[in-house]
Amino acid sequence: MSLRGRARAIAVAAVVLAGIGASPVFGAAAMAAATTVTAALVWVAGGRSRTSAHLATVTCVAAAVSLAVTLARLMGLPLVWEAGISGMAESAALMLLVALNARWSPVRRAAVAGALAGLASSVCLLRFITPSSVLEGVGACAFWSVGVLVAAGSGTYLRSLDTRRVRAVTDGRTALRLQVAGDLHDFVAHDISEMVAHAQAGQVVGPGDPGQALLALERVEKAGQRAMSALDRTVLILREDGLATTSPLPGLAELPELADRFTAAGRARVRVDMDPGTGETVSRETSATAFRVVAESLTNVRRHAPEATVVDVTVTVESATLVVTVTNDGVTGSGESGRGGFGLPVLARHLRSMGGLLHAAPVHGGWSLTARIPLAR
Repeated sequence: MSLRGRARAIAVAAVVLAGIGASPVFGAAAMAAATTVTAALVWVAGGRSRTSAHLATVTCVAAAVSLAVTLARLMGLPLVWEAGISGMAESAALMLLVALNARWSPVRRAAVAGALAGLASSVCLLRFITPSSVLEGVGACAFWSVGVLVAAGSGTYLRSLDTRRVRAVTDGRTALRLQVAGDLHDFVAHDISEMVAHAQAGQVVGPGDPGQALLALERVEKAGQRAMSALDRTVLILREDGLATTSPLPGLAELPELADRFTAAGRARVRVDMDPGTGETVSRETSATAFRVVAESLTNVRRHAPEATVVDVTVTVESATLVVTVTNDGVTGSGESGRGGFGLPVLARHLRSMGGLLHAAPVHGGWSLTARIPLAR
């Protein structure tokens, strides 16, 4: 049976049972209890279909039947069967419906249906007691409504767990996308820009020196292979088992090679000042982050400071912090500070997540970038 059909069937059954319960043969209290319990049990057995908005409709119908019976009792109409067990079962079923609505129904529908069912469950007590005053009756119903509050709180708590789980999955996917985007930008983009630089150099020297042109093509091939390796690593990260099989990212030990490749691809000469053994004393994550900082800086020099002749890379350790400084003497403009690029903002966000800091600003005759990376997290 479909959700709508099931909801209509329960609603019709509730109305019919309520009508039968008005007769002196069956007893309205028993019929209200049977209707409410049936509604709760049928919906509990519905599995994932509990998320349907029809749950609120069923709850409202069951609560209306229960309230009608209670009102009939308060008006003095004869109710043949006043057994306490049926009343307890009815009240418990209404509490269950309150919890289910708080857990599954849309917020507005859950508020209306839960309030109606909670009221019906609370005043159900008046069928079995005769309070001496209005104040005593209100107090008794208020005490009985504690169970309703517990049911509503339980459903709301379970709903909040779902919300947190969905948010955690969304945040995890966002973090993965940012990681993939950062890897593509910091590694693949750097290798591609190197390929472009070598190709341009080969076009310039090719007509007069074929040997240099062949050397440029060889460097283009190697840069392309590195770019393919970076792409393979990114694809492995996207796989479910990729985190355990990816090759380690380049770190401080690869900085001299990175500097040599950059120097060979353009007019700027890269000078690296780093104490021997520094790459062996820092963690792999810190070393890889330092490499990304230098690679991003060199890529920005190639794109935004083509007139640079010298790039100084300094790596030092200060107070449990790895400090990476990249300075060039090129003509700087708004481009290197972020003209349509996302490299530095993404890198700065990554450093902040590690407890570090990234600062880039123009200096006299050039541009300087400083990254402070904590050695211990």
